[in-house]
Amino acid sequence: MPITVDISFTSLEKAQGETLVALAEAKFGLGTRAQALDKAGDGQLKRAAKAAGFKGATKSALDLLAPHGLDCDRILLVGAGDVSALGRNDWVLLGGRIYGELKRRRIAEATVILETKSAPVEPDAAAAVALGAQLRAYRFDEFKSQAPKSGDGDDEAGEDGAKKGPGKLRFAVKEPGKAEKCFAEETHVAAGVGLARDLVNAPANALGPVEFADRLASLAEHGLDVDVLDEKALGKLGMGALLGVAQGSARPARVVVMRWNGSAKKRAKPICFVGKGVVFDTGGISLKPAKGMEDMKGDMAGAAAVAGVMRALAGRKAPVNAVGIVGLVENMPSSKAQRPGDIVRSLAGKTIEVLNTDAEGRLVLADLLWHAEDSFKPQAMINLATLTGAIMVALGKEHAGLFSNDDELAAGLMAAGQATGERLWRMPLDAAYDRELDSKTADMRNIGGPYGGTIIAAQFLKRFVREVPWAHLDVAGTAMASASSDVSESWGSGFGVRLLDQLVRDVYQER
Repeated sequence: MPITVDISFTSLEKAQGETLVALAEAKFGLGTRAQALDKAGDGQLKRAAKAAGFKGATKSALDLLAPHGLDCDRILLVGAGDVSALGRNDWVLLGGRIYGELKRRRIAEATVILETKSAPVEPDAAAAVALGAQLRAYRFDEFKSQAPKSGDGDDEAGEDGAKKGPGKLRFAVKEPGKAEKCFAEETHVAAGVGLARDLVNAPANALGPVEFADRLASLAEHGLDVDVLDEKALGKLGMGALLGVAQGSARPARVVVMRWNGSAKKRAKPICFVGKGVVFDTGGISLKPAKGMEDMKGDMAGAAAVAGVMRALAGRKAPVNAVGIVGLVENMPSSKAQRPGDIVRSLAGKTIEVLNTDAEGRLVLADLLWHAEDSFKPQAMINLATLTGAIMVALGKEHAGLFSNDDELAAGLMAAGQATGERLWRMPLDAAYDRELDSKTADMRNIGGPYGGTIIAAQFLKRFVREVPWAHLDVAGTAMASASSDVSESWGSGFGVRLLDQLVRDVYQER
């Protein structure tokens, strides 16, 4: 992740600088430091707020330039709304909004006073605000020949200039040492989100299966054990479904296994994350329409999220055992590509009639799920995939689809989604849909009829899961080309990293 903002913490007493940012609660409630500024400036803040109709509502801001009698050039008041109702993710979103307000004003450096009328902001909430700012500061400019410099307000305005943001933020808090300690852990989550975004944003010509695998191999420097399986190894294992997808491309398939052993009990069963990594999906012989096909560089967002959460867990030394496994392939049409009507044999030994080569992600995941359960005996298994356009028909881009064979696992994921804002909606699994997968010539086919496509895809995956609690997250609407938010202006959102990290915190890591 390009770190474009330098974040530090200082005491409330040392809150000074050319630009000061202060919080305003609903009904224009100010903390003691902001009240002192208002008093020193003969009530300028209150008069400006009254004139502008600013009352501290969420997503509102008031900018006071060259305040008389104060040792600063600017005071920016940012609405925090009803502070008593703010949860952890609300503080994260507030941090993103603060960064956004500063960015819109081309402000290079600022001191943010984290204090409310009720009380100073607690260290964990202060760290959450800083995390939100760091997430919002992400930008992907690797392929720009003249990338904008962060926080340089003197550069010429223009398209690139509008994308700049502050280069330095100081957060003034009651307990800076504790806030800094909390934030030290959050930086690893931000790095995991940034890694996922980088991978999703990268063009397919620069990120094939081999290059993707190389990027993941470098995560060993953070303490992960990383194994890369090449085509020969995959063939020997019997991953015929995955290799069938890859056979049309000149770029060979890879499977990467990442292991984090953070549990004090070395034989503790891991939680396993499985990701679809189709680095580009043309649809194969069942070719997609040309319009919008460029977005298919993001069809590996599930694998990117798995890489990101493994990076986060290793970075913050999470007390848990975890395995991340991703299947990296390219789905291309060629004289060697699999054809509609071909039958492939999966790692499970089950045969699959491929009626549509554009329903390829489920073939990749089928082999990965079987391998993960067989090899690692996990306590729970969660896969992420940009699997179906049908999930966007059902849920739009606001929720990812959740399918699960275990109510407890599903409840944990739903709670983690609410806590992080990476929201899920549970969809049905039902044997009544299985008839759609019946084949006359193989054990099953890879597509059903015209209705319920996202459910039928999940039912297909369920056939490759045995006893383990399992969840499938269809992130097609949320992981790429999703709506901008307070913490992301990136095309690749990094969806799933914070969600799964929160799940581990809530349910799986040792206390």
